[in-house]
Amino acid sequence: MSLTRFLPTPSDRMGILWSLLAMDGCVVLEYGPAGTTHFSMGLFQELGESQQNRLFTTHMSEDDVVMGDVTRLEKAILEVDRNFAPKVIFVVASSVAAVIGTDIKGVCSYMQESVQARLIAFEQGGFRGDYSIGLVETYKLLVQELPIEDPKPQPDTVNLLGFSMGSYRASSDYRELETLLEQGFGLKIGACLSGETSVEAIEQMGGAALNLVLREEGIAAAKILHSKFKTPMVAGSPYGYQGTLDWLHNIGEKLGRTLNSELEAELKERIRDTAQYAISLRMLREDTASATLVGEYRAILGIGKFLEQLGFHIENQLCMHTLRAIPNPDPNVQFCTSEKQRLDILKGIHKQMILADDPSISVCSPDNICLRISMPVVYGAQIAKHLPLMGIRGADFLLEWVERYIQTLK
Repeated sequence: MSLTRFLPTPSDRMGILWSLLAMDGCVVLEYGPAGTTHFSMGLFQELGESQQNRLFTTHMSEDDVVMGDVTRLEKAILEVDRNFAPKVIFVVASSVAAVIGTDIKGVCSYMQESVQARLIAFEQGGFRGDYSIGLVETYKLLVQELPIEDPKPQPDTVNLLGFSMGSYRASSDYRELETLLEQGFGLKIGACLSGETSVEAIEQMGGAALNLVLREEGIAAAKILHSKFKTPMVAGSPYGYQGTLDWLHNIGEKLGRTLNSELEAELKERIRDTAQYAISLRMLREDTASATLVGEYRAILGIGKFLEQLGFHIENQLCMHTLRAIPNPDPNVQFCTSEKQRLDILKGIHKQMILADDPSISVCSPDNICLRISMPVVYGAQIAKHLPLMGIRGADFLLEWVERYIQTLK
């Protein structure tokens, strides 16, 4: 890890933990020192993750580390099963457990007959990559282990894959997707990997009519579900008015359904209304409307495309995680190998609209217009659950900031 001034990119272990905590009906048991779990809890609280009776640690003594004694883990599994009766206990290796090579899967295997809960092990300890790799592994293992073989058919239900509570405004985006799917086709969300879902929903996800893959990290899991249940998938996220309409049309085409005419008319009207921006920015302004986006791959691509449709030149698209989990990444998206490289780029930007995270925004020149669209949040907190970045309301929100930025142009 390179020297970091602000906050380092979360590891694969952190992506696993916040994904598992987003499910009802399970308990996450981390095998490691209490201090590492305590540190993690601060981030999970910021993400809006409930930890009450959901996240536990075994703690580890020096003897446990030196001698490889797993007695604490065995006792903790029995205690959690007896006191909380979850359907599933996810046993997650801490960094210490991963370094000393603790056989978490082996412990879960021989302890399974002693407990009622299903034991599922995650042996990644933060050394396989950043959180995007952790998301991929979590989605894959969940769809391999939890869905039942003969689920009840759910023709009006779709699953969300690639959803992440680590994304900024995740809860708001979930509600916007709920609204679009209900208004557009009378569909409801079944399982959501991973956010606002349950073990029971994941068990039945093979019966859904369609899997909606919101970000590339969910593609591998969608392929597994297609292999097991022949469930089709639609990949992409609804950013901007045209992006939302295209997303809905793709869903309708895959399901053989017609999009609600009122919703389609509303989106087409907004697309027509915003066509004026590209014309006015070219004809009436001397300055070029430019933007820099910093955040997660799918978000900066989707929002960037929306801004391009409004007449913006996209100067930089800086991804906050590696592109290892992205098949055929867009060549315009750059991953900075060090925080310094990213901050140096941002310090040299002037008179642009910058959409980024709090630490990135903090180093930008005051002659820019800055909007937070990604984690981490340092100043204030995300509380509202009705302010998405996706869908119609997300595009409305972004357009208000576009208007504010245009007023600064000559």
